[in-house]
Amino acid sequence: MSRSLTSGHIPLCKGPFCRPVRKVIPMPVEFLGIAATNNGSETTARSGAAFDKEYTLRLARAHEEYGWDRVLLAYGSGSPDPAPAAAYIASRLDRLQILLAHRPNVSYPTFAAKTFATLDQISEGRLTVHFITGGNDQEQGREGDILTKDERYARTREYIRIVKKIWTTREPFDHEGEHYRFHDFVSDVFPVQQPRPNVSFGGSSPAAYAAGADIYL
Repeated sequence: MSRSLTSGHIPLCKGPFCRPVRKVIPMPVEFLGIAATNNGSETTARSGAAFDKEYTLRLARAHEEYGWDRVLLAYGSGSPDPAPAAAYIASRLDRLQILLAHRPNVSYPTFAAKTFATLDQISEGRLTVHFITGGNDQEQGREGDILTKDERYARTREYIRIVKKIWTTREPFDHEGEHYRFHDFVSDVFPVQQPRPNVSFGGSSPAAYAAGADIYL
């Protein structure tokens, strides 16, 4: 569901007798919710398993029925895998958009690109991927990631470039990078969205800005 906000006093003439005139400037707004695979919270222990599929679907359906645009499926080192949870939600709902969190350290980009393309097929073009570089060394280390923060941003930059190329390339290609190397790869599954799904990325350090400037080109 698309919304717009309006704002802005903009001078529409020049000179000492001009006054600001309010001009309507449409700004798109999306309402983003948070998906969950169980009823636990920061203050309340969950009452069942870590992945409760009935609760997962019920919460997502409530977002769709009340007009939310999309839900984020977050990532945690010991939590249920958000990708199959997203596929489960997408296959049972018709409108709700999916924002899937993904950490580059947990899978090779060739594998991840196929996973994302398959999920975009399942959701009929409702996927956006949010790449998490990881700001907590302890949490990253739980799954064997020992790179420094700046090194992780460099890896994320390379990772996203590979994923985007896989989504849009129909011929086998090689890659020789700082963090990833492979030869003669081409995917046989492509996203519904063309030329590709959207990606998002966060960070506020100089390394993050450098990566983001390249990623969003």
